[in-house]
Amino acid sequence: MSDAPNDDIVVRLDRIYTRGGDLGETSLGDGHRVAKHNVRVTAYGTVDELNAALGVARLHSVGTPADEWLVRIQNDLFDVGADLCVPPPPEDDERHRSRLRVSPEQVQWLEDRIDEVNGTLPPLTSFVVPGGTPLSAFLHVARTICRRAERDAVALAATEPMTPEVITYLNRLSDLLFVLARAANGDGGETTWKPGASRS
Repeated sequence: MSDAPNDDIVVRLDRIYTRGGDLGETSLGDGHRVAKHNVRVTAYGTVDELNAALGVARLHSVGTPADEWLVRIQNDLFDVGADLCVPPPPEDDERHRSRLRVSPEQVQWLEDRIDEVNGTLPPLTSFVVPGGTPLSAFLHVARTICRRAERDAVALAATEPMTPEVITYLNRLSDLLFVLARAANGDGGETTWKPGASRS
């Protein structure tokens, strides 16, 4: 998949409210109506929540190397949501090739960034306690939402067809958010779990 935008995808949001969801249903990207608690809707809803959490994190990443990456990730999460909101048609269906789907290249980009950041961090000997700088704290919040999005995508895959790269992308993204959160705390700014430290 090219890094260039897909010019065939046109999104029009002329009206903000339609009254179409007042009875607890919503439309998928292919027009099918489903309940708002449908597992597919839950999955892309959690991805939307993740994107919003990253928007908050970016309030604290301005001027850091992570900011440009987070901008790209936020855009890619719209790709993930677009993928999730349209059930894949059969592979012999022409629509199968024309829909926006998460690509292996997007996953590879995350893996390359993980290796780049993790190579600068000291080895861990215990679990990291979320917190530290505001950027690190908000990245940890986003990481936990990302893990939930991954679980929601796995639940969807157990019942309906979906693009497998979506699960892989979310898995790698949570790992990247973890190492970015560690990096945001800098040298000596990290607190780790001390098992049983408060027991009498």
